[in-house]
Amino acid sequence: MILGCSGDSVETQAKFKAKYKINFSLLSDPEFRAIDAYGARRMKSFLGKSFLGIVRSTFLIAPDGKIRKIWPSVRPKGHAVDVLEALKAAG
Repeated sequence: MILGCSGDSVETQAKFKAKYKINFSLLSDPEFRAIDAYGARRMKSFLGKSFLGIVRSTFLIAPDGKIRKIWPSVRPKGHAVDVLEALKAAG
């Protein structure tokens, strides 16, 4: 199962899904409960300013709910291959 999670509203996510033809579920988390629980919000910097922002991360969660692997940041190239290999290894 693939699930995306963001702090955007359901309406904003619906527009995003339509625009990019996304066919997997998105969790709307405007209060950042799940995002904070999984440590996906950290201090970032842009143009010399620091802010608390969401870091694109991937979590491999087993059927028992335990996190099996975390990629704390996503590489632009090759990340999907890394995830697929981890899924194969997990059985």
